[in-house]
Amino acid sequence: MNIRLSTLTATAALLAAVLTGCASAPDARNTSRSSDAALTGAGGLRPTAVVPESFVTDPADGEELDSLATWPTENGDTWLIATAKASHRLLVFDADTGALLRSVGGKGEALGRFKRPNGVTVQGDHLFVVERDNHRVQAFSLPGFAPLAVFGDSALRSPYGIWIHEPVPGEYSAYVTDSFMYGEKYDRVPAWEELSERVKHFSIRFDPANGALDARLLGQFGDTSPEAALRMVESIAGDPANDRLLIADEDRRHVSTLRDYTLAGQYTGRSLPDASFGAEAEGVALWSCRDGDGYWIAVDQLAPLTVFHLFDRRTLEHRGSFKGELTSYTDGITLHSAATRGFTGGALYAVHDDKAVTAFDLREVVRALGLNPNCTE
Repeated sequence: MNIRLSTLTATAALLAAVLTGCASAPDARNTSRSSDAALTGAGGLRPTAVVPESFVTDPADGEELDSLATWPTENGDTWLIATAKASHRLLVFDADTGALLRSVGGKGEALGRFKRPNGVTVQGDHLFVVERDNHRVQAFSLPGFAPLAVFGDSALRSPYGIWIHEPVPGEYSAYVTDSFMYGEKYDRVPAWEELSERVKHFSIRFDPANGALDARLLGQFGDTSPEAALRMVESIAGDPANDRLLIADEDRRHVSTLRDYTLAGQYTGRSLPDASFGAEAEGVALWSCRDGDGYWIAVDQLAPLTVFHLFDRRTLEHRGSFKGELTSYTDGITLHSAATRGFTGGALYAVHDDKAVTAFDLREVVRALGLNPNCTE
Protein backbone atom coordinates (compact mmCIF):
# COMPACT_ATOMS: atom_id res chain seq x y z
CA MET A 1 0.00 0.00 0.00
CA ASN A 2 1.26 3.50 -0.79
CA ILE A 3 1.90 5.97 2.01
CA ARG A 4 -0.72 8.72 1.81
CA LEU A 5 -0.80 12.32 2.99
CA SER A 6 -2.03 11.41 6.47
CA THR A 7 1.25 9.68 7.23
CA LEU A 8 3.69 11.99 5.46
CA THR A 9 4.12 14.51 8.26
CA ALA A 10 4.73 11.84 10.85
CA THR A 11 7.17 10.06 8.59
CA ALA A 12 9.08 13.25 7.88
CA ALA A 13 9.39 13.96 11.59
CA LEU A 14 11.31 10.71 12.01
CA LEU A 15 13.93 11.65 9.44
CA ALA A 16 17.27 12.73 10.86
CA ALA A 17 19.18 15.55 9.28
CA VAL A 18 22.12 13.97 7.52
CA LEU A 19 25.26 15.91 6.91
CA THR A 20 28.14 13.95 5.44
CA GLY A 21 31.56 14.88 4.18
CA CYS A 22 32.30 18.59 4.00
CA ALA A 23 35.06 18.96 1.43
CA SER A 24 36.50 16.13 -0.59
CA ALA A 25 39.96 15.79 -2.02
CA PRO A 26 40.55 18.00 -5.07
CA ASP A 27 39.85 15.19 -7.52
CA ALA A 28 37.09 13.36 -5.67
CA ARG A 29 33.42 13.42 -6.68
CA ASN A 30 31.59 15.31 -3.94
CA THR A 31 28.40 13.52 -2.94
CA SER A 32 27.92 15.13 0.46
CA ARG A 33 24.44 15.94 1.67
CA SER A 34 23.94 19.50 2.91
CA SER A 35 21.38 21.03 5.22
CA ASP A 36 18.88 23.36 3.63
CA ALA A 37 19.99 25.86 6.25
CA ALA A 38 22.73 26.60 3.72
CA LEU A 39 20.14 28.51 1.74
CA THR A 40 19.33 30.96 4.53
CA GLY A 41 19.76 34.40 3.06
CA ALA A 42 21.68 33.06 0.06
CA GLY A 43 21.52 35.55 -2.79
CA GLY A 44 18.50 37.25 -1.27
CA LEU A 45 16.21 34.37 -2.20
CA ARG A 46 12.63 34.30 -0.99
CA PRO A 47 11.71 32.02 1.92
CA THR A 48 11.18 28.40 0.95
CA ALA A 49 7.49 27.41 0.90
CA VAL A 50 6.24 23.99 2.00
CA VAL A 51 4.08 21.99 -0.42
CA PRO A 52 2.90 18.63 0.98
CA GLU A 53 3.41 15.61 -1.24
CA SER A 54 0.31 14.08 -2.81
CA PHE A 55 1.77 10.58 -2.60
CA VAL A 56 4.98 8.68 -2.08
CA THR A 57 5.47 5.25 -3.56
CA ASP A 58 6.32 2.22 -1.47
CA PRO A 59 10.07 2.02 -0.76
CA ALA A 60 12.13 0.20 -3.38
CA ASP A 61 15.21 -0.45 -1.27
CA GLY A 62 18.31 -1.44 -3.20
CA GLU A 63 16.98 -0.24 -6.55
CA GLU A 64 18.80 3.13 -6.56
CA LEU A 65 16.17 5.08 -8.49
CA ASP A 66 17.47 7.99 -10.54
CA SER A 67 15.49 9.51 -13.43
CA LEU A 68 11.81 9.80 -14.36
CA ALA A 69 9.53 10.16 -17.38
CA THR A 70 5.76 10.01 -17.96
CA TRP A 71 3.62 8.62 -20.77
CA PRO A 72 -0.18 8.95 -21.26
CA THR A 73 -1.77 5.66 -22.24
CA GLU A 74 -4.56 5.20 -24.77
CA ASN A 75 -7.13 4.42 -22.05
CA GLY A 76 -6.55 7.67 -20.18
CA ASP A 77 -4.10 6.43 -17.57
CA THR A 78 -0.64 7.91 -17.11
CA TRP A 79 2.51 5.88 -16.52
CA LEU A 80 5.45 7.09 -14.47
CA ILE A 81 8.67 5.38 -15.56
CA ALA A 82 11.75 5.33 -13.31
CA THR A 83 15.26 4.06 -13.94
CA ALA A 84 16.64 1.72 -11.27
CA LYS A 85 20.43 1.75 -11.58
CA ALA A 86 21.34 -0.95 -9.06
CA SER A 87 18.88 -3.54 -10.38
CA HIS A 88 19.47 -2.59 -14.04
CA ARG A 89 15.79 -2.21 -14.88
CA LEU A 90 12.87 0.19 -15.19
CA LEU A 91 10.00 0.48 -12.70
CA VAL A 92 6.61 1.55 -14.03
CA PHE A 93 4.16 3.26 -11.65
CA ASP A 94 0.62 4.57 -11.93
CA ALA A 95 1.24 8.34 -12.08
CA ASP A 96 -2.06 9.10 -10.31
CA THR A 97 -1.66 6.80 -7.30
CA GLY A 98 1.99 5.72 -7.15
CA ALA A 99 1.09 2.04 -7.39
CA LEU A 100 3.79 -0.15 -8.93
CA LEU A 101 2.50 -1.65 -12.19
CA ARG A 102 5.46 -3.62 -13.55
CA SER A 103 9.21 -3.78 -14.09
CA VAL A 104 11.12 -3.96 -17.37
CA GLY A 105 14.56 -5.29 -18.20
CA GLY A 106 17.36 -6.65 -16.08
CA LYS A 107 21.13 -6.76 -16.35
CA GLY A 108 22.65 -7.52 -19.73
CA GLU A 109 23.87 -6.21 -23.06
CA ALA A 110 21.13 -7.57 -25.35
CA LEU A 111 18.28 -5.39 -26.55
CA GLY A 112 15.76 -4.95 -23.76
CA ARG A 113 18.41 -5.40 -21.06
CA PHE A 114 20.37 -2.70 -19.25
CA LYS A 115 23.60 -1.90 -17.48
CA ARG A 116 23.21 0.98 -15.06
CA PRO A 117 20.27 2.78 -16.72
CA ASN A 118 20.29 6.46 -15.82
CA GLY A 119 18.60 9.11 -17.95
CA VAL A 120 15.17 8.42 -19.42
CA THR A 121 12.76 10.39 -21.58
CA VAL A 122 9.62 9.90 -23.66
CA GLN A 123 9.00 11.45 -27.08
CA GLY A 124 5.66 10.53 -28.61
CA ASP A 125 5.32 6.76 -28.26
CA HIS A 126 9.07 6.20 -28.03
CA LEU A 127 10.98 5.67 -24.79
CA PHE A 128 14.72 6.41 -24.63
CA VAL A 129 16.94 5.00 -21.87
CA VAL A 130 20.56 6.04 -21.31
CA GLU A 131 22.81 3.22 -20.09
CA ARG A 132 25.98 4.41 -18.42
CA ASP A 133 27.77 1.07 -18.36
CA ASN A 134 26.60 -0.12 -21.79
CA HIS A 135 27.70 3.29 -23.14
CA ARG A 136 24.60 3.72 -25.27
CA VAL A 137 21.02 4.94 -25.59
CA GLN A 138 18.34 2.33 -26.13
CA ALA A 139 15.01 3.09 -27.83
CA PHE A 140 11.71 1.32 -27.14
CA SER A 141 8.17 1.54 -28.46
CA LEU A 142 5.29 2.05 -26.04
CA PRO A 143 3.12 0.61 -24.59
CA GLY A 144 4.79 -2.75 -25.08
CA PHE A 145 8.39 -1.73 -24.23
CA ALA A 146 9.51 -3.50 -27.38
CA PRO A 147 13.20 -2.69 -27.96
CA LEU A 148 13.82 -1.00 -31.31
CA ALA A 149 17.51 -0.12 -31.53
CA VAL A 150 20.50 1.42 -29.81
CA PHE A 151 22.58 4.42 -30.76
CA GLY A 152 25.60 6.32 -29.49
CA ASP A 153 27.56 3.20 -28.58
CA SER A 154 30.50 4.31 -30.72
CA ALA A 155 30.54 7.87 -29.35
CA LEU A 156 29.41 7.75 -25.73
CA ARG A 157 31.83 6.91 -22.93
CA SER A 158 29.88 7.44 -19.69
CA PRO A 159 26.46 8.85 -20.59
CA TYR A 160 24.00 10.07 -17.97
CA GLY A 161 21.22 12.47 -18.96
CA ILE A 162 19.12 12.99 -22.10
CA TRP A 163 16.74 15.55 -23.56
CA ILE A 164 14.90 15.14 -26.87
CA HIS A 165 12.66 17.34 -28.99
CA GLU A 166 11.15 17.11 -32.48
CA PRO A 167 12.30 20.10 -34.59
CA VAL A 168 10.55 18.77 -37.71
CA PRO A 169 7.93 16.01 -38.01
CA GLY A 170 9.50 12.57 -37.99
CA GLU A 171 12.95 13.70 -36.83
CA TYR A 172 14.17 13.88 -33.24
CA SER A 173 17.07 15.92 -31.93
CA ALA A 174 18.73 14.27 -28.91
CA TYR A 175 21.23 15.74 -26.46
CA VAL A 176 23.09 13.30 -24.19
CA THR A 177 25.46 14.30 -21.39
CA ASP A 178 28.70 12.31 -21.28
CA SER A 179 30.41 12.59 -17.89
CA PHE A 180 33.45 10.38 -18.46
CA MET A 181 36.07 10.70 -15.73
CA TYR A 182 39.59 9.44 -15.03
CA GLY A 183 41.51 8.04 -12.07
CA GLU A 184 41.29 4.78 -10.15
CA LYS A 185 37.91 5.79 -8.71
CA TYR A 186 36.74 7.61 -11.84
CA ASP A 187 36.73 10.83 -9.85
CA ARG A 188 39.22 12.98 -11.77
CA VAL A 189 37.87 15.57 -14.18
CA PRO A 190 39.39 15.34 -17.69
CA ALA A 191 41.75 17.93 -19.12
CA TRP A 192 40.20 21.21 -20.26
CA GLU A 193 40.29 20.37 -23.96
CA GLU A 194 38.37 17.10 -23.43
CA LEU A 195 35.52 18.95 -21.74
CA SER A 196 34.44 20.09 -25.19
CA GLU A 197 32.94 16.56 -25.46
CA ARG A 198 30.59 16.82 -22.47
CA VAL A 199 27.36 16.88 -24.53
CA LYS A 200 26.72 14.74 -27.62
CA HIS A 201 24.09 15.87 -30.14
CA PHE A 202 22.31 13.24 -32.27
CA SER A 203 19.75 13.31 -35.05
CA ILE A 204 17.26 10.43 -35.00
CA ARG A 205 14.85 9.30 -37.71
CA PHE A 206 12.29 6.52 -37.49
CA ASP A 207 11.01 4.65 -40.51
CA PRO A 208 7.23 4.52 -39.93
CA ALA A 209 6.96 1.46 -42.19
CA ASN A 210 9.07 -0.84 -40.04
CA GLY A 211 9.98 1.21 -36.95
CA ALA A 212 13.68 1.13 -37.81
CA LEU A 213 15.84 3.80 -36.23
CA ASP A 214 18.59 5.76 -37.96
CA ALA A 215 20.74 7.90 -35.65
CA ARG A 216 23.81 9.97 -36.45
CA LEU A 217 26.10 12.10 -34.35
CA LEU A 218 25.79 15.77 -35.33
CA GLY A 219 28.45 17.06 -32.98
CA GLN A 220 29.61 17.51 -29.41
CA PHE A 221 30.18 20.56 -27.26
CA GLY A 222 31.08 22.03 -23.87
CA ASP A 223 32.86 25.15 -22.68
CA THR A 224 36.51 24.56 -21.79
CA SER A 225 37.35 27.68 -19.78
CA PRO A 226 38.33 27.22 -16.12
CA GLU A 227 35.50 29.55 -15.08
CA ALA A 228 32.64 27.85 -16.92
CA ALA A 229 33.69 24.38 -18.07
CA LEU A 230 31.18 21.55 -17.69
CA ARG A 231 33.12 19.46 -15.18
CA MET A 232 30.59 16.81 -14.08
CA VAL A 233 27.32 16.65 -15.99
CA GLU A 234 24.11 14.67 -15.73
CA SER A 235 20.77 16.48 -16.01
CA ILE A 236 19.90 18.42 -19.16
CA ALA A 237 16.69 19.97 -20.51
CA GLY A 238 15.79 22.35 -23.31
CA ASP A 239 13.38 25.05 -24.45
CA PRO A 240 13.28 25.40 -28.26
CA ALA A 241 11.02 28.46 -28.07
CA ASN A 242 13.80 30.37 -26.34
CA ASP A 243 16.76 28.53 -27.95
CA ARG A 244 17.94 27.32 -24.57
CA LEU A 245 19.54 24.28 -22.99
CA LEU A 246 20.10 24.17 -19.25
CA ILE A 247 22.86 21.79 -18.22
CA ALA A 248 23.55 20.93 -14.58
CA ASP A 249 27.18 20.92 -13.47
CA GLU A 250 27.41 18.91 -10.24
CA ASP A 251 31.03 19.58 -9.31
CA ARG A 252 30.82 21.41 -5.96
CA ARG A 253 34.59 21.69 -5.71
CA HIS A 254 34.29 24.52 -8.23
CA VAL A 255 30.64 25.56 -8.46
CA SER A 256 27.42 23.61 -8.81
CA THR A 257 25.06 25.46 -11.10
CA LEU A 258 23.00 25.35 -14.27
CA ARG A 259 24.82 26.51 -17.41
CA ASP A 260 22.84 28.23 -20.17
CA TYR A 261 23.56 26.99 -23.72
CA THR A 262 21.90 27.47 -27.09
CA LEU A 263 20.51 24.48 -28.97
CA ALA A 264 23.51 24.80 -31.29
CA GLY A 265 25.79 24.10 -28.33
CA GLN A 266 27.09 27.62 -27.69
CA TYR A 267 27.59 28.68 -24.09
CA THR A 268 25.83 32.01 -23.57
CA GLY A 269 28.10 33.07 -20.73
CA ARG A 270 25.19 32.90 -18.32
CA SER A 271 24.55 30.53 -15.44
CA LEU A 272 21.97 30.38 -12.71
CA PRO A 273 23.67 31.99 -9.68
CA ASP A 274 25.69 29.75 -7.40
CA ALA A 275 23.87 31.25 -4.42
CA SER A 276 20.70 29.53 -5.59
CA PHE A 277 22.05 26.08 -4.71
CA GLY A 278 23.02 24.83 -1.28
CA ALA A 279 24.11 21.42 -2.60
CA GLU A 280 24.36 19.88 -6.07
CA ALA A 281 22.28 21.17 -8.97
CA GLU A 282 20.50 18.02 -10.12
CA GLY A 283 17.26 17.39 -12.01
CA VAL A 284 15.87 20.18 -14.20
CA ALA A 285 12.53 20.44 -16.02
CA LEU A 286 10.64 23.05 -18.02
CA TRP A 287 7.10 23.96 -17.00
CA SER A 288 5.49 25.42 -20.14
CA CYS A 289 2.43 27.61 -19.68
CA ARG A 290 0.09 29.53 -21.97
CA ASP A 291 1.26 32.54 -23.99
CA GLY A 292 4.88 31.43 -23.85
CA ASP A 293 5.12 31.86 -20.08
CA GLY A 294 6.56 29.24 -17.80
CA TYR A 295 9.14 28.24 -15.25
CA TRP A 296 12.27 26.17 -14.99
CA ILE A 297 12.23 23.86 -11.98
CA ALA A 298 15.67 22.89 -10.68
CA VAL A 299 16.58 20.45 -7.91
CA ASP A 300 18.83 21.43 -5.04
CA GLN A 301 19.95 17.98 -3.80
CA LEU A 302 19.60 18.63 -0.09
CA ALA A 303 18.92 16.48 2.94
CA PRO A 304 16.87 16.23 5.08
CA LEU A 305 14.60 17.96 2.52
CA THR A 306 15.17 18.66 -1.17
CA VAL A 307 14.55 22.25 -2.26
CA PHE A 308 13.00 22.95 -5.67
CA HIS A 309 13.92 26.33 -7.18
CA LEU A 310 11.75 27.98 -9.84
CA PHE A 311 13.17 30.40 -12.41
CA ASP A 312 11.41 32.46 -15.04
CA ARG A 313 11.31 30.66 -18.38
CA ARG A 314 12.51 33.68 -20.36
CA THR A 315 14.70 35.70 -18.00
CA LEU A 316 15.93 32.95 -15.61
CA GLU A 317 15.12 35.25 -12.68
CA HIS A 318 14.32 33.43 -9.44
CA ARG A 319 10.55 33.13 -8.85
CA GLY A 320 10.42 31.09 -5.66
CA SER A 321 11.41 27.86 -3.93
CA PHE A 322 9.53 25.07 -2.22
CA LYS A 323 10.13 21.79 -0.43
CA GLY A 324 7.92 18.91 0.59
CA GLU A 325 7.37 17.33 3.97
CA LEU A 326 9.33 14.19 3.10
CA THR A 327 11.15 14.38 -0.26
CA SER A 328 14.91 14.21 0.28
CA TYR A 329 18.16 14.01 -1.65
CA THR A 330 16.48 14.09 -5.06
CA ASP A 331 18.20 13.09 -8.28
CA GLY A 332 15.76 13.14 -11.17
CA ILE A 333 12.45 14.91 -11.67
CA THR A 334 9.86 15.03 -14.41
CA LEU A 335 6.99 17.45 -14.93
CA HIS A 336 3.68 16.35 -16.43
CA SER A 337 1.76 19.54 -17.11
CA ALA A 338 -1.23 17.91 -18.82
CA ALA A 339 -4.23 16.99 -16.72
CA THR A 340 -4.46 13.43 -15.45
CA ARG A 341 -7.21 11.67 -13.55
CA GLY A 342 -5.54 12.38 -10.24
CA PHE A 343 -3.94 15.75 -11.03
CA THR A 344 -6.23 18.05 -13.00
CA GLY A 345 -3.57 20.77 -13.12
CA GLY A 346 -0.63 18.46 -13.71
CA ALA A 347 2.07 17.13 -11.38
CA LEU A 348 5.75 17.26 -10.58
CA TYR A 349 7.35 13.90 -9.77
CA ALA A 350 10.64 13.58 -7.86
CA VAL A 351 12.92 10.76 -6.76
CA HIS A 352 13.09 10.51 -2.97
CA ASP A 353 16.33 9.31 -1.36
CA ASP A 354 17.09 6.84 -4.19
CA LYS A 355 14.26 4.50 -3.15
CA ALA A 356 10.85 6.04 -3.86
CA VAL A 357 9.03 8.59 -5.99
CA THR A 358 6.93 11.47 -4.68
CA ALA A 359 4.31 13.59 -6.44
CA PHE A 360 3.44 17.29 -6.06
CA ASP A 361 0.17 18.76 -7.32
CA LEU A 362 1.05 21.71 -9.56
CA ARG A 363 -2.04 23.58 -8.42
CA GLU A 364 -0.62 23.51 -4.89
CA VAL A 365 2.74 24.75 -6.14
CA VAL A 366 1.04 27.67 -7.91
CA ARG A 367 -0.90 28.52 -4.77
CA ALA A 368 2.07 28.30 -2.40
CA LEU A 369 4.38 30.43 -4.56
CA GLY A 370 1.83 32.82 -6.03
CA LEU A 371 2.66 31.79 -9.59
CA ASN A 372 0.83 32.53 -12.82
CA PRO A 373 -2.50 30.62 -12.61
CA ASN A 374 -2.56 30.03 -16.41
CA CYS A 375 0.01 27.30 -15.85
CA THR A 376 -2.63 24.94 -14.44
CA GLU A 377 -5.78 26.08 -16.26
